[in-house]
Amino acid sequence: MTIRKSSATWKGNLPEGKGGLRLGSGEYEGAYSYASRFEDGAGTNPEELIAAAHAGCFSMYLALILSKADHTPTQIDTTAKVHLGEGPKITLIELSTVGEVPGIDEKTFKEFAEQAKTGCPVSQALSAVDMKLTARLA
Repeated sequence: MTIRKSSATWKGNLPEGKGGLRLGSGEYEGAYSYASRFEDGAGTNPEELIAAAHAGCFSMYLALILSKADHTPTQIDTTAKVHLGEGPKITLIELSTVGEVPGIDEKTFKEFAEQAKTGCPVSQALSAVDMKLTARLA
């Protein structure tokens, strides 16, 4: 079993406090704040990191299931948009993927993309959230 970790520190109250996020690998460390999460302030936020994790997981899983079906992709580009609504609550995740897959038609690619939407580990972990997918070939 693989275990991954990251860490966060928060100092102060919610509106004026400041925090830091660090990936366990050390590949990323950055600041976050009320303004970076709920407004357009500088820094990152948990939802942005969830979006990056989901886009990465989805792309890898889609490549896996395509390759297992002898449709090895040249490239898969995925964007994830995580909507943070009132509560606060994550209300929607929009996945948009574009694939370069030799020898496959658009309909078949979309079918594989739907399988990846429900099958990738991050999608499974976030299954309580409404997810929408758009998929097309490049």
